[in-house]
Amino acid sequence: MKKLLSTACMCAGLMGAAQAETISVDVWADNWFSFYSGETKIAEDSVPITTERSFNSESFSFQAERPFVLNFIVKDFKENDTGLEYIGTRKQQMGDGGFIAHFKDGAGQTIAVTDSSWKCMVTHNGPSDKTCEKESNPVAGSGKCGFTQTAEPDGWKSASFDDSSWMNASEYSEREVSPKDGYDRIRWDSNAKLIWGSDLETDNTLLCRKVVN
Repeated sequence: MKKLLSTACMCAGLMGAAQAETISVDVWADNWFSFYSGETKIAEDSVPITTERSFNSESFSFQAERPFVLNFIVKDFKENDTGLEYIGTRKQQMGDGGFIAHFKDGAGQTIAVTDSSWKCMVTHNGPSDKTCEKESNPVAGSGKCGFTQTAEPDGWKSASFDDSSWMNASEYSEREVSPKDGYDRIRWDSNAKLIWGSDLETDNTLLCRKVVN
């Protein structure tokens, strides 16, 4: 009996280990991302968000057992809470975001891509009026340069988190996002889409998630 029990335990252990997959990931973001598998931080953009022009791609892998949830924090560069870039110069303007990712299993088969099925929540939006970019002295939180900031919901990285109230990601064309540099180094899955919130210019920070069953 002890021998049978031992064998059963060994088989169960082997079955459990076999369920873990190695997932390879390619990501391009304008400007910055942090990626989590569930609550576990896997990767972060190697170029800091404080870098005004950062258009690199990142490739990495992680292990997970299904079902698992893909979680991104994505940010467009902003000089301050106005959401503007190049403040005080002739190039003063709003930035625009966008990111794309695809995920492949050990056999090279695509198991997930960014598209409008992803759920996203905007945690920083600004300016409240786009004519803020024409202000000679834009002040965050004042007049046309208002902004909204929302805390991350507790437990949002969990697979069981209820994201039904979150919006579906918006898909954008290459022409709308104008991806550059590292974007062209990846052969993207044909179903992978550039996504962001509903406004490429005023949505500055987003939480985006997708459950893989």
